[in-house]
Amino acid sequence: MARNSKPPDFEQALAELESLVERLEKGDLPLEEALRAFERGVALTRHCQASLTAAQQKVEILLRRSGQSDVSPFEEESADDALSEPPADA
Repeated sequence: MARNSKPPDFEQALAELESLVERLEKGDLPLEEALRAFERGVALTRHCQASLTAAQQKVEILLRRSGQSDVSPFEEESADDALSEPPADA
């Protein structure tokens, strides 16, 4: 990324990061190129993390404005939970 260019949006940064990881995992890059790719990956990771943090803050602000002050962490549903039936007393 050139110093004067606009930073990539989250999706572009993530796609570039995934591409860099694939190239590094192959293990066939010369050392200097691998180091440059790694350095770029670190910068992209920081950019993505900052974007996610900003998005999280915006969501929390919107929830507070709508009267929902409690933000609970996301818990991914397991495949077993998704297939199970609701309790009989429901």
